[in-house]
Amino acid sequence: MNKKWAVKRITLNLASVESEKLERYCAMTGRPATDVIRELIRSLEQEALMEEAGSKRDRANSCKLALKTKFSGLTCP
Repeated sequence: MNKKWAVKRITLNLASVESEKLERYCAMTGRPATDVIRELIRSLEQEALMEEAGSKRDRANSCKLALKTKFSGLTCP
């Protein structure tokens, strides 16, 4: 076993359609399901960071718009 991994075993319940999709993808790419699922989990962190940055940008733009229109009901972070 590769020592860089701290192992935590989980059980994943999938609908048959999801299971079949995962199996087809694994067969197509030649990768084990564990690697595919691990990669998908890692991508969640990147997506969350991108969404957070977008959310902050949206709030900042809303505040700028509020100041331009002199709308006093909006609180800016």
